[in-house]
Amino acid sequence: MRTIYLNGNYIPETEGRVSVFDRGFLFSDSVYEVVSVLGGKLVDFDGHVQRLARSLGELGITGAPDAGAWLAICRELVARNAVEEGMIYWQVTRGAPSDRDFVFPAPGTAPTVLAFSQSRILADNPSAVTGIHVVTLPDLRWGRADIKTTQLLYASLMKNEAIARGADDAWMVRDGFITEGTAQNAHIITQSGTLVTHPLNREILHGITRAAVLPLAGHPIEERPFSVAEAEQAAEAFVSSASGFVMPVVRINDKIIGDGKPGSATVQLRKAYIDWARRTAL
Repeated sequence: MRTIYLNGNYIPETEGRVSVFDRGFLFSDSVYEVVSVLGGKLVDFDGHVQRLARSLGELGITGAPDAGAWLAICRELVARNAVEEGMIYWQVTRGAPSDRDFVFPAPGTAPTVLAFSQSRILADNPSAVTGIHVVTLPDLRWGRADIKTTQLLYASLMKNEAIARGADDAWMVRDGFITEGTAQNAHIITQSGTLVTHPLNREILHGITRAAVLPLAGHPIEERPFSVAEAEQAAEAFVSSASGFVMPVVRINDKIIGDGKPGSATVQLRKAYIDWARRTAL
């Protein structure tokens, strides 16, 4: 049985209990992070713990573990659950006041702190060999997509809508431009060999994998919005995320990208990222 971490204790997952008044449950008043595990080690831990601190700060949630404590928690979960490859999820809510109220609880209310593991195949993901198909759908999320909250309902709806349309995932579109995927940053490589990616602002999550991937690309990089039409005419396309690393996109809507197979630049970039991740994991 999987062991989880909840509010200072390592317990079987079946024993995890959270108050019905917890603000994460009632208001999605919570943030989370996810760090990959390769070879039993944590990939890009520093980037993820720094982004968690930023998300907590943007929402004014206090009392969460510090970086050193998170590292110890993650390593303990890897050991207790024998995770060789997979993910560690961390979640912090504003806590559980005594009743439901839109007003934040009194200062000093303890946050709810949860972490758990998922074992899964990452490096040899079969989708990296075939590539994935995405469809474009409207981006109707709230205006702070840069904060990694657990408010994931719309992204989940779009993921399921994409599957219902026969695709693997969705790229979301705002004002005619692609922002990002449901849980991934979106990128294209133009016919002239330029890697184009959405700029870091409030419309997208500031991807930790994105930050690691771009310096490895070996291509000119333009951080700017790109349209659906430009994406459909790209030489290559891919997404980046902690769980998917660099994942080739071979079809956007009804348009085949390149020859319908993962492009050579994307394949090389995925390999370069995995090599980097294994070399630098903690």
